[in-house]
Amino acid sequence: MTDAVHLVLDDTAMTAAGQGNVLVSRLIHRAHAEAGWYLYAPACALVEADRARPGTAEHLAAMPGVTVLDLDLPAALAVARQASWAAAHSYFAAQPTADRPDGAVIATTAPKRWQGEPVRVLDLNP
Repeated sequence: MTDAVHLVLDDTAMTAAGQGNVLVSRLIHRAHAEAGWYLYAPACALVEADRARPGTAEHLAAMPGVTVLDLDLPAALAVARQASWAAAHSYFAAQPTADRPDGAVIATTAPKRWQGEPVRVLDLNP
């Protein structure tokens, strides 16, 4: 287990960021200001968040503490099998990798969406 904190914003968390959710703002600040804090925005979730709240994608992509995760071939294959591309890409991004051996926590304002899924969730509801 590592000391680094890896968080994946799902589309609901991204939309909440644009609406001034204080908890999301704190995560963004920490990822920018503190070593060992990493915040990821999967591209498919970013698209869905921008559809719900236009301007969200540009806003988040411009933040230095947020890393946008591309839809590469392994992610595309995982996403193609699911109904919701946003949730599927977020789920895929939370899985363990060489850079994130313990995986990542999904930050969301809709924690019930993730019930029954084998992922760790951070509820961002105030």
